[in-house]
Amino acid sequence: MSAELTVGRWIRDRARTTPARVAIDFAGALVTYAELDAWSDRAAARLTAAGIGRGDRVASLSGNHPAQVALLFACAKLGAALQPLSWRLAPVEIRYQLDDAEPAVLVHADEYAELAEAAGARMPRWGFDELDRGGERPPADAADGQDALFLIYTSGTTGKPKGAVLTHANTFWTSLSFDRTCPIGGDDVVLQVLPQYHIGGWNVQSLLAWWAGATVVLEPVFDAARALRLIAEKGVTTMMGVPATYLFLAEDSSFASADLSSLRLAVVGGAPMPESLLETWKERGVEIVQGYGLTEAAPNVLCLPPEDASRKLGFAGRPYPHVDVALRDTETGALLDGPATGELVVRGPNIFPGYWRDPDATAAAFAGEWLLTGDLATRDEDGYYRIAGRLKDLVISGGENVYPAEIEDVLHAHPGVAEAAVIGIPDERWGEVCVAYVALRREVEVTATELVEWCGDRLARFKVPRDIHFVDALPRSGVGKVLKGELRGVAEGAQR
Repeated sequence: MSAELTVGRWIRDRARTTPARVAIDFAGALVTYAELDAWSDRAAARLTAAGIGRGDRVASLSGNHPAQVALLFACAKLGAALQPLSWRLAPVEIRYQLDDAEPAVLVHADEYAELAEAAGARMPRWGFDELDRGGERPPADAADGQDALFLIYTSGTTGKPKGAVLTHANTFWTSLSFDRTCPIGGDDVVLQVLPQYHIGGWNVQSLLAWWAGATVVLEPVFDAARALRLIAEKGVTTMMGVPATYLFLAEDSSFASADLSSLRLAVVGGAPMPESLLETWKERGVEIVQGYGLTEAAPNVLCLPPEDASRKLGFAGRPYPHVDVALRDTETGALLDGPATGELVVRGPNIFPGYWRDPDATAAAFAGEWLLTGDLATRDEDGYYRIAGRLKDLVISGGENVYPAEIEDVLHAHPGVAEAAVIGIPDERWGEVCVAYVALRREVEVTATELVEWCGDRLARFKVPRDIHFVDALPRSGVGKVLKGELRGVAEGAQR
């Protein structure tokens, strides 16, 4: 039965049942399900001719592109794993990931040929056109449900990036659980703007859409003004983004007049969504479906469906079907009952088997059968979870636990604040104190004193940031997560 979970079957079945339906709309160029299946067959044949098969890795370097989708399905049919590389990385960073994963080939889009060359890849390098040279007779499907489908490198916010291995079965169960909470049907039009070097660019909506026979409007990169136009022009019914995606859309000058009437489902993940931003979208008639996940969970863990959005504003929700979560005491390791705050831990068939060639890191990621997320969460009396922040971001000031996310929510509620991040810095008297980095909305003037007073009216005194630093924009990773490590470096430099 494990072979039935393989992703290669998805495109074969779709090509048989709905061959003429559009699978991908890429800059107006349409790819049907029959064409995508045939394209992936040619790519699989080309990989096989090069001696690449089950258990091998195939690296790719590209923006979102139909050829990369065909390459994924080719790998899925062969039992090989796709290693999508971030085009935002420096050549030395790409070289590290290639050396660590040892892929059999690096396939790249034309615009990233120079970057691939600069990385000094030791394996053969192909352009996407090479994938069309395999002929029309593909090899027989060889994959099993426990075979690796993706090798996704974590962001490396602590130490060197680690390769998270995600299997066909992980992908199957994640897509199934998502469909049981936020269904996608054959009539849906999915706007895909998250980068395909991140698991969210594949396994939150896109793969489910191709399983269901929907159309994916695939964008090579995210552009807020263009995305707002596409929602109206293509009749987009659902999309996925990180908080920064929805912030940039809301900040665009066309947001107030954009036609969002077709958008029935907008999903957010990757970081807690500021309540003020949720309200902004609600005023435009769009209830954002809040969620939580991580790469190692392939990635979905928690979801707050639309019917709970107003009642539980700011919560990440409850577990998806087939996923179990718990809270773990950060000192004793014991699992906590009832309303509580602790480290969120996860188990289920969506959980990855481990890090690539790193048994020590894999062992450290688990406590028995539970995956340790490193995130602090609070559970209320109804069993809903709210993310309080990273465990390492917890600030202990004068013996009191301070959760930066709570302060950030208060700052985001100020009408002049576009985005905010709070970190803790050493303090001789209190052990640690909070400081905030704030980017203001365009053409708005707000002083640090005003923001401190704003926080003082809404927070206990020990939670109020000691200092407010204004920045043009917060530093973010390639998928929009705030890089608090960089802010800590700035703060430490200022203290010297």
